[in-house]
Amino acid sequence: MKEQRRSTLKKLFASIAGITGIGLATKAKADAAPEKEVFNVVRDDQDVPLFSGSTKFGNMVFVAGKGAHFDGDITAHTKHVLDEIEKELVKAGSSMQKVLKVSVFLHDLNDYKAMNEAYKGRFGNKPPVRTTVAVYGGVPGDSLVEMDCIAYI
Repeated sequence: MKEQRRSTLKKLFASIAGITGIGLATKAKADAAPEKEVFNVVRDDQDVPLFSGSTKFGNMVFVAGKGAHFDGDITAHTKHVLDEIEKELVKAGSSMQKVLKVSVFLHDLNDYKAMNEAYKGRFGNKPPVRTTVAVYGGVPGDSLVEMDCIAYI
């Protein structure tokens, strides 16, 4: 009975040590993660970096919010924003078909239907998940819509 208990305790400690070892190996692997690449750094008037137009990390691409800063309706703004997102994705080595998540920020929720019409089909036949909200106070820069996204390479 005493031997069986020792054997069970040895197995328990060995499994705990194994789990800890796996945890350490995972941490070591995470510490060796690739460095992020940034594209189109936006700076303020004192030349201080504010944000990047897109960031690439491993096989992931994160595209910053894109707006349309010209006179036009929601259809023109949506098409422009999607074109700008596509340019960032291509520059980073991805595409619209590889987008996993899109966030849409509308100046006015009444533009939802027209935005959807311009948005439809731009991401292929397997569109990404999407969140759409109307922004209190409007989208910065007088754009009627702003979008950001996450994609893979």
